[in-house]
Amino acid sequence: MQTSEKGLDLIRKHEGLVLSAYLCPGKKLTIGYGHTGPDVKSGQKIDVEEANALLQKDVQRFEHAVNELVTAPMTQGMFDALISFSFNLGAGSLKGSTLLKKLNADDRAAAANEFLKWNKANGKVLAGLTKRRECERELFLA
Repeated sequence: MQTSEKGLDLIRKHEGLVLSAYLCPGKKLTIGYGHTGPDVKSGQKIDVEEANALLQKDVQRFEHAVNELVTAPMTQGMFDALISFSFNLGAGSLKGSTLLKKLNADDRAAAANEFLKWNKANGKVLAGLTKRRECERELFLA
């Protein structure tokens, strides 16, 4: 499966667009729509076109991971929600999660509720993460 425009919009909305490198709440150097990695340098600036290219590249990596990890049938909304989740937390978080275990056991309702547990950064509940997880859960159930 591939991420729909609705899934990309969810990521864009919750990541926001920042064209200069900054430290995110998770203490990672970030640019564009939540892009992190060794290519992000302090003081770096990009334009909107570069931000969209980085988003597409990042999303492809998570599409591969979600397609590999999920063995249960998925709707487009479920897939998009899992891409947003993985984009924000990393595919490793999805891989070891109860969310994935419940989804692969075809317990969709229980899997959906697992999104809400992932609303902390550095041990603190963040309102932005709480809202993002609620939106992901809603899309997952759509």
